[in-house]
Amino acid sequence: MISANNVSLQFGKRVLFDEVNIKFHGERCYGLIGANGAGKSTFLKILSGEVSPTTGNVVLEPGKRMAVLSQNHDAFDDQTVLNTVIMGHKDLWNLMQEKDAIYAKPDFSEEDGIKASELEEKFAEMDGWNAESDAASLLSGLGITEADHYKMMVDMEGSMKVRVLLAQALFGNPDVLILDEPTNDLDLKTISWLEDFLMNFRNTVIVVSHDRHFLDTVCTNIADIDFQKIRTYTGNYTFWYESSQLALRQRSAANKKAEDKRKELQEFISRFSANASKSKQATSRKKLLEKINIDEIQASSRRYPAIIYNQQRDAGDQILEVENLSAHAEDGSVLFKDLNFKVNRGDKITFLSDNSLAITTLFEILNGNLQPDSGSFTYGQTITTSYLPNNNAPFFDTDDNLIDWLRQYSENKDEVYVRGFLGKMLFTGEESFKSARVLSGGEKVRCMLSRMMLKEGNVLMLDEPTNHLDLESIQALNNALKDFKGTILFTSHDHTFTQTVANRVIEFGVNGTLDKLMDYDDYISDAKIQEQREALSGNLV
Repeated sequence: MISANNVSLQFGKRVLFDEVNIKFHGERCYGLIGANGAGKSTFLKILSGEVSPTTGNVVLEPGKRMAVLSQNHDAFDDQTVLNTVIMGHKDLWNLMQEKDAIYAKPDFSEEDGIKASELEEKFAEMDGWNAESDAASLLSGLGITEADHYKMMVDMEGSMKVRVLLAQALFGNPDVLILDEPTNDLDLKTISWLEDFLMNFRNTVIVVSHDRHFLDTVCTNIADIDFQKIRTYTGNYTFWYESSQLALRQRSAANKKAEDKRKELQEFISRFSANASKSKQATSRKKLLEKINIDEIQASSRRYPAIIYNQQRDAGDQILEVENLSAHAEDGSVLFKDLNFKVNRGDKITFLSDNSLAITTLFEILNGNLQPDSGSFTYGQTITTSYLPNNNAPFFDTDDNLIDWLRQYSENKDEVYVRGFLGKMLFTGEESFKSARVLSGGEKVRCMLSRMMLKEGNVLMLDEPTNHLDLESIQALNNALKDFKGTILFTSHDHTFTQTVANRVIEFGVNGTLDKLMDYDDYISDAKIQEQREALSGNLV
């Protein structure tokens, strides 16, 4: 369907891709993964023709159409929302413009009539009569109401523009669909709609995403960028991750016999194939996994941060009690009112709210950075908190290098000790002397996670911890919090992260609170709870 042939890309001395040969085809969804800086988005641009490779070429099968999720959110500001979607099918859109121009001619001739008839025939062949209704259906599925369909794009909010551009890419049943971070700015309901759409999509999809639940749900194959090459694997992200970790462990076990290794790999494949029956793509994925050759499984060169949260002391039975807590936003709107809950030892609580500012405000209050309008909270005497705020910018308003930056949060000021914590977060060698001010978003979060490790708190509080992190860091943090023996309060839009860490859910709105001792998937799939959730939002007087 679409192939890259001997594709290389080099920037100066840096080689991003070296003679990559890969073919994407069939009714498959390929998840393109790779470490930060490996070139995921760049490779998508090579496939779409936006970036030219240094050597090699990309070939799209003749007669096939490619659609790409646009990253230029302002490119269609002079168009209506509905027209922007239809413009995703360029041939159809151009035909519509040509047809309308002929009909608008004041001196419409017999020749024009013949031409118009030919265009009408092509228009019908391209299912043009259903274009507007198909575009409207996509927009509605992505949460854009009918009232907005004829608005100008320039008048749409940024997050809504992203949804329109996603509808544009999906429109017209393209043969090859290229999506770079399609779940950004989408809520849970819309992501679920997109997952269902892609699972019913009968052509080829190539997608980059940091959402592991999304990758696990929609992907039939993984295309891994590693060693300047791209290698494809059958299965979803979790299968790739677990199998690559198994291969890495086997590679380290020098004394393990080849026959034992093969048996272990075969048992792993069989186990994962059986689990595939639980997924939405059960039938097709199970068949694919059963055909896997164990020689496909290879260790990855990925470097994962070593995140380990230890407690300086175990917590007692009294953790945290919140009583009648209320807070307003700066504009006077109610964030929460009369909030009550008690945290028990070993709780790992995910907080949900339609208004993310409400959760951030709660965490800031519980860490002494803001004052509530009313109410109180009390920690047990044995409790030490460690907090990852959503906004970390104030922490990095300094020219200190990373060693000095982290040293200020450590009781042990020894440089070797401090650099050890930086090394765990992949800041090694000269990187330790970087200025804190010039760090990327992901690097700042990794530094803040180092700061948390140093504190050794027995209650961890994290506000959207996966923001800005790559898949490797998200996976490492996820594993660390699953293994943590203390108490965790957190909020995250990462579905897999929330499902695998939380054992309790607290959701609050202006009309009350839901507090359930259960995992996240059970919570969001329970019909009775969904009715209660809908009643949480509203307006207080």
